Amino acid sequence: MKRNMGSIDRGLRVLIAALLVVLYLTGKIGGTLGVVLLLLAVVFLLTSLLGICPLYYPLGLKTNKKAK
Repeated sequence: MKRNMGSIDRGLRVLIAALLVVLYLTGKIGGTLGVVLLLLAVVFLLTSLLGICPLYYPLGLKTNKKAK
């Protein structure tokens, strides 16, 4: 699979994931919602590290300017 995420997209996902983890660890979010948001944070981190978002393929989206 070719990378379909640009650097801004990847950076924003890392920031959002970090924010969600901090909110969970400080007790601002918890319960079922907290667990769901932590799973979302993990997905954001993995997709950022790999540079691939599986949902972008069926939608035909690419935020990576080099992937043409």
